[in-house]
Amino acid sequence: MIKLTNLTKAYGNFTAVKSIDLEVKTGEVFGFLGPNGAGKTTTIKMMAGLLQPTGGSVAIGGFDVQKEPLKAKAITGFIPDRPYLYEKLTAGEFMRFIAELYTMPSADGRINELLSLFGLSDWASELVENFSHGMKQRLVMASALLHRPKVLVVDEPMVGLDPRGARLVKDLFKDLASQGVTIFMSTHTLEIVEAMCTRVAIINRGEIIAGGSVEELGRLARMENSHLEPIFLKLTGGDETI
Repeated sequence: MIKLTNLTKAYGNFTAVKSIDLEVKTGEVFGFLGPNGAGKTTTIKMMAGLLQPTGGSVAIGGFDVQKEPLKAKAITGFIPDRPYLYEKLTAGEFMRFIAELYTMPSADGRINELLSLFGLSDWASELVENFSHGMKQRLVMASALLHRPKVLVVDEPMVGLDPRGARLVKDLFKDLASQGVTIFMSTHTLEIVEAMCTRVAIINRGEIIAGGSVEELGRLARMENSHLEPIFLKLTGGDETI
């Protein structure tokens, strides 16, 4: 469902993403990990069509993001780490605006369903500028799911969410995956990755340095039966004592 082939992004003499190759299967919850500055967000922005690669390609559902951007984006939901919202719109107006972008006729039922799911029904007529950070994050998630995407690309999904909101998102992602939605998730919350992701890739200094299940990463790091955090630290050189 997602295929990155020799994907590269350079800024002058600096290469942020270096010829990475990844494949993510339909219905998989895939974790994309790395230290700050490793190339995670750059990769995700290329997947979402917000950055043009210097080399290589991204395919979503068989559609090349650069060559067939509208077809790729039509089946993709994107939740960025720093979402932009039109704060002078109400939550309902913002959702209707997103529906129009996807040319969705008669979207009110779907909008009401998602606002209810994310606990925002009572705030549908309230200006977004009055929302807390967590409420804004829930609104962005609701808007990303509006067109029933087949692929969900998420950068730091739990930022700003309270424990109830985080539980809602975890349960929702598991439910979506069971319905065949592919979820590509970047996060620093390793407990979430360990609990939810079937496979993980670790990027460091623009290169994929490890990939597989948590158990496979543990064997690679010679840390069988360990949790993901010490494995991640060892593989990325983040803890010299390990």
